[in-house]
Amino acid sequence: SILAVGVLYFKDLNPFTRDKTKQLASLNLWGKIIVATIPAGVMGVLFDDMIVARLQGPMVIASALAFYGLLYIILEKRHARRTSFRVTDSIESLTYRHAFLLGLFQVLALIPGTSRSGSTVLGGLIIGLSRPLSANFSFFMAIPVIAGATLLKMLKLGLSYSANEWMIMLAGGGTAFIISLFVMKRLRAFLKTHTFIGFGYYRIALAVLILIAEGVFA
Repeated sequence: SILAVGVLYFKDLNPFTRDKTKQLASLNLWGKIIVATIPAGVMGVLFDDMIVARLQGPMVIASALAFYGLLYIILEKRHARRTSFRVTDSIESLTYRHAFLLGLFQVLALIPGTSRSGSTVLGGLIIGLSRPLSANFSFFMAIPVIAGATLLKMLKLGLSYSANEWMIMLAGGGTAFIISLFVMKRLRAFLKTHTFIGFGYYRIALAVLILIAEGVFA
């Protein structure tokens, strides 16, 4: 997934270009990505084990799915009514303050059932970013977060994998790269003309299915 982001946004993320203007823009973008990563990075290191031990379970997941699904619907309908509402719609206009606030929203993704990209995109809508910009910066934020989380898990499990296990991970990584690249391209195009209302209803429906499976309505 990280590699897919790098390929899709190479021009924005490449700090080694000979064009000084593009180089400065890329370094500035990386600075914002780092700032956005700090809150979730700190909280993840400090509380990852506690969250896994205490917050895992279908009820927590269903509650998070339903809550954020409802929030998606409310925010999108509010934005539709506010025709004069100004939004930040370019990566150059995104400030370090925006980046830090998105980092705080990303902390919510530590709760099971809360999508990392979902929480940051919602955060973007709340603080006045456009849907495409919120999604794009969410992809950028995924690079250090996913890399750090993967490394942390690997260190906890130990790095002594067999050749067969390495092959399985490489095959899985290759599959994830292809699928992620396809999905991100489609999502970028989708968000230019669509809202997240459908995704909100999808999350609520999934939450209901989980509750039914758990026998809550029995």
